Amino acid sequence: MLNFNTIKNNYSFYQDQLKKKNYVLNINKFEKLEKKRKKLQICSEKKISEHKRMSKHLVYRKKFFHECDIFKNKIITSRLIINSLKKKLEKIKKKIHDMLIVIPNTPHHDVPIGIGEKKNKKIYSWGKKNKYNFSIMDHIEIGNKLQGFDWKTSSVISGSGYVIMKGSIARLHRALGQFMLDIHTQIHGYKEVYIPYIVKDSCMFGTGQLPKFKSDLFHTYTLHGNCQKNEYDKLFLIPTSEVPLVNLVQNKIILSKELPLKFVALSSCFRAEKNTYGKNVKGLIRNRQFDKVEIIQIVHPQKSENTLEILTQHAEKILQLLRLPYRKILLCTGELGFSSQKTYDLEVWFPAQKTYREVSSCSMIGDFQARRINARYKDNDNKKNFFLHTLNGSGLAVGRTLAAILENFQCSNGKISIPKVLQQPYMNGMKFLI
Repeated sequence: MLNFNTIKNNYSFYQDQLKKKNYVLNINKFEKLEKKRKKLQICSEKKISEHKRMSKHLVYRKKFFHECDIFKNKIITSRLIINSLKKKLEKIKKKIHDMLIVIPNTPHHDVPIGIGEKKNKKIYSWGKKNKYNFSIMDHIEIGNKLQGFDWKTSSVISGSGYVIMKGSIARLHRALGQFMLDIHTQIHGYKEVYIPYIVKDSCMFGTGQLPKFKSDLFHTYTLHGNCQKNEYDKLFLIPTSEVPLVNLVQNKIILSKELPLKFVALSSCFRAEKNTYGKNVKGLIRNRQFDKVEIIQIVHPQKSENTLEILTQHAEKILQLLRLPYRKILLCTGELGFSSQKTYDLEVWFPAQKTYREVSSCSMIGDFQARRINARYKDNDNKKNFFLHTLNGSGLAVGRTLAAILENFQCSNGKISIPKVLQQPYMNGMKFLI
């Protein structure tokens, strides 16, 4: 969430910045609400001050007069006026808050301006694309041939957008998740965290999923308190483990010497994925349930920009160890996520489809999420508390990485070569999927 105090001091700047993300800031509405708030605030403070003076005067009068009914009535009336002003003030503040929570984060100054993926900037490509002297298959055909995917049964059990994996493909999927966790914990220094898959709405709000993306989320209800009253709490299935990981510092003050905080988690993720269809969502590309390794860093504001480069390199390292060709893309302003100031997408090569597909998105969020969850750090010099900066990245999406391996490592004899880095110990020496 943006800081309203900075917005109201420079409306035109924020209007211009948000326009880059295709968002129109309603300056007139903000100004009207702020004028009302300020007027009510001054009036309320004046009445409270008067009320305090009358209360003190009443105490003094009691020492000399037995009849103070008229003065008491004035105080009662004053209290009623103050309560009325407070209610009006809270109503105005809520209107301002409701406007603020749907405003996206402003883009970083070096993000390319534009709308649509054609305006994204390619930073570089890595790896050599294989050349095949035989007819290659896509990952769906490969999985079906190896009897590793069961789309029909998954549809019967859960509907569209889900997959059942079996045998060696299921094993490779599990191995990939464990491999990613090991690299991030043992080499990159992240602390592994096992997180809940169901969270409160406050956590979803904190990371920016609510209220904007409510229709994209799965939710459930659980009985609360006295079951006889049938009172329910609404809870949400996580779309990414970024949600519980960032909320580890909700309403906390972290000492500067403890920064950075680096967390990693392997979890299932759940997304409604409404209005998605066509070749871009087939197979393992876009499912309603999928596994992903998420890496999070919570840092001092001065470290934020450099940390984005480091965190992205950590995600890239997984692709490099797997020998998967990919490219690094800097997203333009119109393609940035709601909470993001700056985002790199890592897109892996799919030879059968002759295209790149995103397998990791690494973002710098600034203090946008920290303000929503009230996460701060204590400065060493002046002992004041300031908002932290958060960053997140996929390290990586497991299903899409599996799909990329199936397509990139297929052999002319129908076998699938397993990347060397996974053969031992993750696949117990297995060299091919057959």
